[in-house]
Amino acid sequence: MAREKILIVEDLASLAMAYAAQIEKAGHQPFVAHSAAAALAALAETPDFGAILLDLQLPDADGLEWLRANPGICETYPVIVVTADGSLSRAIEAMRIGAFDFLVKPIAGARLLAVLASAIELGKSASRIAPTGAPQKAKKAKPGTFIGNSPLMQEVYRQIECVASSRATVFITGESGTGKEVCAEAIHGASGRAGGPFIALNCGAIPENLLESEIFGHLKGSFTGAVSDRVGAAQAAHKGTLFLDEICEMPLPLQVKLLRFLQTGSIQRVGSNRIEEVDVRIVCATNRDPEREVAEGRFREDLFYRLAVVPLHMPPLRERVGDVRELAEGFLQRFAREEGKTFNPLAAAQLAALEQYRWPGNVRELQNVMRRAAVLHMGPDLPASAFPLSSQVTAPPAAAQQPAPVGARSPVEIDRATDVLAVVNAVKGLTLDELERIAIEAAIDNAGGSLPSAAKALGVSPSTLYRKRERWMAAS
Repeated sequence: MAREKILIVEDLASLAMAYAAQIEKAGHQPFVAHSAAAALAALAETPDFGAILLDLQLPDADGLEWLRANPGICETYPVIVVTADGSLSRAIEAMRIGAFDFLVKPIAGARLLAVLASAIELGKSASRIAPTGAPQKAKKAKPGTFIGNSPLMQEVYRQIECVASSRATVFITGESGTGKEVCAEAIHGASGRAGGPFIALNCGAIPENLLESEIFGHLKGSFTGAVSDRVGAAQAAHKGTLFLDEICEMPLPLQVKLLRFLQTGSIQRVGSNRIEEVDVRIVCATNRDPEREVAEGRFREDLFYRLAVVPLHMPPLRERVGDVRELAEGFLQRFAREEGKTFNPLAAAQLAALEQYRWPGNVRELQNVMRRAAVLHMGPDLPASAFPLSSQVTAPPAAAQQPAPVGARSPVEIDRATDVLAVVNAVKGLTLDELERIAIEAAIDNAGGSLPSAAKALGVSPSTLYRKRERWMAAS
């Protein structure tokens, strides 16, 4: 292993000496700075550090504020944040700013060196010479079909890269519309199972009495409607990946059978006495808080810990600083190709309005907004009215951001005061299927991305909306 220079920013001399001793024993060269000012001086004098170990409580600055005031540090070096404050909010904020990892004191030596080794590896994969002559950390390549280079997404890409080659189950959490299935597909695509099938099953879209059959399969005549033998999703995913979306919607009796499947690697079709072995990796997801579901008795604790070997959180779009612009442009050009149209880049004012909006429906909502704009306008320029963003859910200044008010309108909601004739002209030439799609996607946006809520508002079952969306995705 090459000898790397490691900067330790720690005001407590005894701790700094302990970290330095461990780092030196691992074959690296430690440098110690006891304040934020001393750290800046060290970076100016010795710019080729392999990583930075940063304490958050410094005598002349708060570590997080120091990183905010010097954004180039996280862009240039892998920063490992160390603190005695183990609050989740501090951890999230550190990762949002761009920290590589977050450690809570006291830190085991093995843990410190393992994280340090990963950070150094990241630094080695970076381009060390920037146009200005300063070191620069390379951005992670975007796996799968992801769009966005925000610090939070860079961390997601890093985690995908780490877990892809493993057989461990991955539990993806995040709000509706954040891209949990895209994440699952990226994990599959980067794994050794990429040549095998990727089978996705939405546990909330299938009636409870049919879900077991959908997962494990059935034999002909095993229940009313079973007119032939059927292979379930688990067997269909043999040598590949099975993605169980909305896993917290699974009824408790079936959770027991899923746990047995995870423990034994074998399935038993409904109506069969034969045990069949399958080789499949499980990735699951939910938009709920799984630990709360466990605490309230709706999800088995043993199943949760079996599934959550590797937890991975998808950040909401409102926290992905800078990604809205890239996503909006990418979606617009994609849908322009699908519609056989050409659109110029979005105007600065339009991009600013999109970036200020809080996006309760996350990436899915933005995708629907851009699709609707591509369908309803001929181009090449989109008018200012293409995105009627509601002021009720537009983000206030950063210093005083508040959650979007309950019942806030989405940007796709047509103003009730708009002249009816304008609406008729806007949809002129669209087919009934296209109008139905616009109405359904608008209802989903209005429901903050929740299909069950949208289905209730439209007076249909959630499974109807899931089937229609799957048909549209297959046709696109």
